[in-house]
Amino acid sequence: MTHTATRLRGDDLTLGYGKKIVAENLQVAIPDGHFTAIIGPNGCGKSTLLRTLSRLMTPIHGNVFLDGEQIQRFNSKEVARRVGLLAQNATTPGDITVQELVARGRYPHQPMFTRWRKEDEAAVNKAMQATGITSLAAQSVDTLSGGQRQRAWIAMVLAQETSIMLLDEPTTWLDISHQIDLLELLSDLNRTQGYTLAAVLHDLNQACRYATHLIALREGKIVAEGAPKEIVTPDLIERIYGMRCMIIDDPVAGTPLVVPLGKRAV
Repeated sequence: MTHTATRLRGDDLTLGYGKKIVAENLQVAIPDGHFTAIIGPNGCGKSTLLRTLSRLMTPIHGNVFLDGEQIQRFNSKEVARRVGLLAQNATTPGDITVQELVARGRYPHQPMFTRWRKEDEAAVNKAMQATGITSLAAQSVDTLSGGQRQRAWIAMVLAQETSIMLLDEPTTWLDISHQIDLLELLSDLNRTQGYTLAAVLHDLNQACRYATHLIALREGKIVAEGAPKEIVTPDLIERIYGMRCMIIDDPVAGTPLVVPLGKRAV
């Protein structure tokens, strides 16, 4: 399919760890101004792809391009000014408070030897407010529940104020109400502020409801991509997950709703 403009894309990517190849000859583009959900079964290369697009991993072959340049040509701070990343299983650097963690999102924007500025303060406060953690500002990150900690990390990425955000399983550890809060927040950032988002999501129905663009992976290959209403069919779900299903309209959002019928007979 043809894409509209894309600031972030991968050409002819071979991805892997050591001798283990996860994906080969992958062509991928994250369309500007969309909320893209990357879906597929465990081990199909979703997180590896996201890590490569963010420059956390180097492809074995091929190139990632950011704003028309090979991403490897940018220094880390420059990449961080343009692309925000919430990695999976992010670990907290020492015993720091929630506010200190969120403030780390401002580092890419601060010139050397510059003191904390008003715009940094404003960005941190806005990010904590958006994720509902303002009341936790003075608490140690180590004392938080899994869901609270996840929201603190998301606030750090928001404070980075990049127009491209990549999120690897952002709803992990969150209870259902906080999952919906987060997805509503991301959808709002996309719709009202024009953020380009790409997130690895496991819940198919959440992906269909909140994302405007899907990339469906299986065994390191893109098997379909496009708007949820255009590509989500019983046949696609069976191809990706080996699961029989019905697709009905979500009674609230009108988006595809996947109703499992159970595994196909082996």
